[in-house]
Amino acid sequence: MGVEDLLKAAKYAWLTYTLLLINIAVFAYELYLSGALTVKTEALLKVALVNFCVTECHEYWRLVSAMFVHLDWIHLAMNMFFLIYLGSQLELFVGKMRYLVLYLTAGILGNVLTVALMDPWTVSGGASGALFGVAGALIMMEGMLKRNIQMALGNAFFLFLINSWLPGVNWVAHLGGLIVGLAFGYNYGIYVRRKMARMEYWDLRW
Repeated sequence: MGVEDLLKAAKYAWLTYTLLLINIAVFAYELYLSGALTVKTEALLKVALVNFCVTECHEYWRLVSAMFVHLDWIHLAMNMFFLIYLGSQLELFVGKMRYLVLYLTAGILGNVLTVALMDPWTVSGGASGALFGVAGALIMMEGMLKRNIQMALGNAFFLFLINSWLPGVNWVAHLGGLIVGLAFGYNYGIYVRRKMARMEYWDLRW
């Protein structure tokens, strides 16, 4: 993504910046609940994904809220950087509605798999499941455009490995989001290839 593309993204990719503001607002609410400039466990338990609360208390809203919850300032900053860098690209390539559907689907499925596969007392949160969906879609779209899906799958696997091995990282959410992204990216790659054949490179519509 060149400088001109980044400037265009900043001007037209307003949905990405809306998601950015929502994440920041939720983090500010976490700090408010914590009564401090660091997020406390008590605050996380109220808004994050707590597996037991989903399965036993039927608090299914946590599958969505957890996508916007972050554990600390560094967690927020890193995810927001990748949201702007990757999300603005995908938004301009495929349009706002396709982008939003992918983002939400990847994040929610990652959280569903977290509830299904991890310990009932697991507490988690973050935009990384959705962001892995965005990254997976971009990787697969590149593979489709270059007609090299094997390379795309290899890149996706490498991305998953280098970002999911650290202790405390929710690799299940990463994997779920990545799978969604690859699946959507295959269809989006066909869509973008058809657009490029018509000399259309950006999709600024919903």
